[in-house]
Amino acid sequence: MGANYANLFEVIAGDVGASDDVTRISELCGELDAYLEPVQVEEIYRAYLVGAAAHEGQSRVSGEPYISHPVAVARILAEMRMDSKSIIAAILHDVIEDTPTLKEQIASQFGNEVAELVDGVSKLTQIDFRSKAEAQAENFRKMMLAMVKDIRVIIIKLADRLHNMRTLDAMPPHKRRRIARETMDIYAPIANRLGIFKMRHELLDLSIKAAYPMRYRALESACKEVVGYRKEIFNTIEAAIRQRLKDGNIDATVKYRQKNIHSIYRKMKEKKLSFKELTDVFGVRIMTESVDDCYRVLGVMHNLYKPLPGKFKDYLAIPKTNGYQSLHSSLFGPHGVAIEVQIRTTEMDYFAESGIAAHWIYKEGETNTGSAQTRALEWLKNLLEMQQMSGSSQEFLESVKVDLFPDEIYVFTPKGNIKKLPRGATVVDFAYAVHTDVGNTCVAARIDHQMSPLGSKLYNGQTIEIICSEASRPHPSWLDFVHTAKARTNIRHFLKSLQITEAISLGQRLLQRSVNQIKGTEFEISAAMYRKILDQYHIADDQELLAEIGLGNRNSSLVAKAMFDIEDDVTGFDDSGKPLAIKGTEGMVVSFAKCCRPVPGDAIAGFMSSGKGIVIHQRTCPNMTERAKEDRQLSVQWSEQVEGEFLAYMRVQVANQRGVLATLAATIANTASNIEHVNLTEKDGRISTIEFVVTVTDRTHLARIMKKLRGLGVVNRIWRK
Repeated sequence: MGANYANLFEVIAGDVGASDDVTRISELCGELDAYLEPVQVEEIYRAYLVGAAAHEGQSRVSGEPYISHPVAVARILAEMRMDSKSIIAAILHDVIEDTPTLKEQIASQFGNEVAELVDGVSKLTQIDFRSKAEAQAENFRKMMLAMVKDIRVIIIKLADRLHNMRTLDAMPPHKRRRIARETMDIYAPIANRLGIFKMRHELLDLSIKAAYPMRYRALESACKEVVGYRKEIFNTIEAAIRQRLKDGNIDATVKYRQKNIHSIYRKMKEKKLSFKELTDVFGVRIMTESVDDCYRVLGVMHNLYKPLPGKFKDYLAIPKTNGYQSLHSSLFGPHGVAIEVQIRTTEMDYFAESGIAAHWIYKEGETNTGSAQTRALEWLKNLLEMQQMSGSSQEFLESVKVDLFPDEIYVFTPKGNIKKLPRGATVVDFAYAVHTDVGNTCVAARIDHQMSPLGSKLYNGQTIEIICSEASRPHPSWLDFVHTAKARTNIRHFLKSLQITEAISLGQRLLQRSVNQIKGTEFEISAAMYRKILDQYHIADDQELLAEIGLGNRNSSLVAKAMFDIEDDVTGFDDSGKPLAIKGTEGMVVSFAKCCRPVPGDAIAGFMSSGKGIVIHQRTCPNMTERAKEDRQLSVQWSEQVEGEFLAYMRVQVANQRGVLATLAATIANTASNIEHVNLTEKDGRISTIEFVVTVTDRTHLARIMKKLRGLGVVNRIWRK
């Protein structure tokens, strides 16, 4: 460390009065002095004084002065060679949250850039949330949006979490477990997605240590033991590798690496292995100067030791989503010891440790960081799209969680472009990965030139061609099998928009019907009447009002009466007028009760369900009798032109004979009906009861199906539920 900062430390000792603090800031400045300009280090020191003054009198749970934590976070970033603004923000990252200091004060002293970074890391402490889960989700959403603007926000937050994990022993056990789980679920996967593997591995190891301390100690002890009795074998392997590389005139660095505790634990748990059954606790990493040398080294290694079939991965030709590049191969070593080899260039090795953070140690144009940077920005763009379409913070959090655990596959478009998807992804996931409009209109696909349904899972190397139709739209059932956050978010967004559109249409019909009842004739609702109600109910526009009525959140009769200043004590639905006609094409705001499965031709009644719209029951349904007590019953009838197919439930009692189900299914199919669901319940050894849910167009169609079934010799009895 240069002498330039000696005076600073004297001031610190005088201002703060703590030798530990002097040591911490001196070590930080020493680290910074290696790559930052002196004027930048002085500004960081000034930020330290501001932070120390703001946190004066505050202590951590461990008893240390609070300022020790921000300085430690800044030290982690300094080791990653982050820029000066990031270091300043790290030192001040808790002052908005934990002290009276305002964002404007930080901006005035250190600039808007630093103030935005600090604000992005700070939690939302001024808002009351209904639950801890909601607060966590909203904090996460705010942090991720700040990260979209400036990715340094999340790097500072990761460093903050890393130091908290390093000092977690001071917390009570239940808090340690909760924080460890949050780290494993959110922060370690984010570090992985950004390619910061060194930080990810430490976060996961510390999480296992906090969540499962006894298991961690047992694994740590077992690893140390293995080092002892395999040391001679490792030395032999290392010497053989160095000699072969020397014989091939390849300049390379060879080093051993121990598999991380969390990786060992996960593999033992997933594959149900004991520690002794693991073959790759230790591995070899070889760094060269060029990609060509990487492939030459691979040839040398496969000549030296036999490779394990199916255990080779080429992340040089096809990098991971986070920019990670390396060759991986597992080999049969001497004495039956399996060796996992990683081969990469020196630059790739640095980026494998620091990921996107490596971008800040270079000036623009000095090195090729575009690949990792571009991938990170693409991910951030997808995050922004997801949050815009998510209905709530918790939904956004769940979507991002799904996106943070990609066990990747690589598939191709018909033009040969590569698409990376998480393992388990389906045709619909691929369609949305190509474009949102493609996903919204897809109807089927050709996988390797073979027609396949939308729910088909995809595998490495397949070529997928999506077949679209302008008339097609996302179906709620897609949510049962899609795997990617982007597909799930877009489907939900489309369905919500569709429901609102349908709710507005239904709300308009209900309100017009109620107004006509009051006036006794057809009456046009004027803009002035709408404005009057909007002011009275504090609603933004008439579309929102109609949607509220259509979804069942507002009573159309009461709205109509308010339009004409009619005051009475009636709070229920006034159904003295003409029943509402049900066409069967109302979509998501009119649903048919599963308890009685009404079909056209049945006598029906409606029930307004808040948030869902109208639920149609058979008039004789026992549940409808209960609903009527709630004063939300609505008079409805089938339209003269009913469209579409409806689900009907019937129960068939049959003789227990071989092939009886096939006979029933064939008969139903011959009546132009599909079986949507079937359930078998055996009554005794001779009689079985089979329950069917079938598609019909109306009551007559259903009667025809039942008549055909009744004519079969194996059917004893048939009836509707």
